[in-house]
Parts: sequence; structure tokens; C-alpha cells
Amino acid sequence: MNSVNLSKRLEQVADYVEKGARLADIGSDHAYLPCYLAEKEEIEYAIAGEVVDGPFQNAVKEVKYKGLTDKIDVRLGDGLMVVNAEDQIDTITIAGMGGALIRSILEKGQAEDKITGSEMLILQPNVFEETVRCFLMDNQYEITAESILEENDKIYEIIKAVPAEAPVHYSKKECLFGPFLGREKSDVFKEKWAQQLKTDQFILGQIEKSKDPDPKRIADLKEEITLIKEMIT
Repeated sequence: MNSVNLSKRLEQVADYVEKGARLADIGSDHAYLPCYLAEKEEIEYAIAGEVVDGPFQNAVKEVKYKGLTDKIDVRLGDGLMVVNAEDQIDTITIAGMGGALIRSILEKGQAEDKITGSEMLILQPNVFEETVRCFLMDNQYEITAESILEENDKIYEIIKAVPAEAPVHYSKKECLFGPFLGREKSDVFKEKWAQQLKTDQFILGQIEKSKDPDPKRIADLKEEITLIKEMIT
């Protein structure tokens, strides 16, 4: 894989980045995404952030190989700690992590004044997408686009959000399924939630048979099962 041959999921992330953006790509994975965007002259500047030295060194090599050191700054650090005010970042991409980790990175970025709340967010959680959407709602971000796709037998969701002028509210169903994806109900969407329905039903059965079943966990699972059935049947 090279910077002009992105995976399908990263291609979709790239499509959501607006022309002329000043980008911070957190967990940059060889800096493939910023290299791709820089080569296409879609971005003005990018930070490729990595928290582990090995991936950091790989990103440094990729940027040098592509001759893009004037446009992409590779930095070693924890999440958004690689961003400084003078960078004037207006777009943040975080792809290929769990939803809870993405939320944690954004919350720490807020606490440390690394982000202002004015940045566009393009997020691709591997799991717990609901956690990400709840964060966006709680922080007055409006989801403006969503995609779902299958690649290498895995299903991915990509969420684009921008700061809203007024408080944003998403229902439990919208947070779980996505305000756009839940309306579109694509074949991939139905496949994902049919799989999740089977998983939830199995887990529920195991918990109900246990010696000390958790009533709250049972109630949460039953609620999700009901919502999924309403959505895909």
C-alpha cells in the first residue's frame, strides 16, 4: 500500500476532508492519509501524530520518501498533545481506533486546550460508534455525513461532524445507528446489525443463565435488541 492507494475506509475519510484544510491526523499509520491528500493538493498542511516510536519512524520515512516534508510534520506524542495553537489546525481525523479511545483522545485534547471546539472532526471508530456520537452531541457537534462500508470482512463507519450554532440532540436510536445510516439502511448496514443482533441475543442468554445476572446489563441488551429488530425487520 502507498499513499496513492488508500484502503477503502481511508479513501472515505479522505473524501470528507475539505480542500485547503489544515489537518491533524491522529494515529496516522505511516502517514498514508496526509500523504495522499498532500499529493492531491487537497490540504494546506498536516500533522501526522503517532504515540509509538515504531509507527512514528514509519511515518517519518513515508513522508520523506514522498518528498512531502514541507507540507507534513510527523510528531511523536499522545493523541492531540502533538497539536499546538500556532499550527492553526481546522480539521482532525482519527481512524482505526475504538470509540472509547477516540472519545478519550478528544476529551484530553479539550482538557489540555489542544482543540478549541471549532475544528471539523472526521472519525472512524472500529467499535462503539455510539460512544463517539454521544460525545459529538454532548459537545455541540452536528453530524453532517456518515458512511458505512465493508472491507476485508470487516464493517467500518465513518462520521463527519462540524461545530453547531445551537445544542444538538440525537435520540438513543440515532446515537446507536447514526442519523444518516439509520435512515439509509444500506445492505452493509443491515448486515452489520443482523450480526450484532445475534451477538446480543447470545450474550443475553448467557447472562440470564448465570448465577448472579446483572439486571441493568439485561435491560440494556433487551433495549438494544428491540431497537435493532425495529431497524432491520
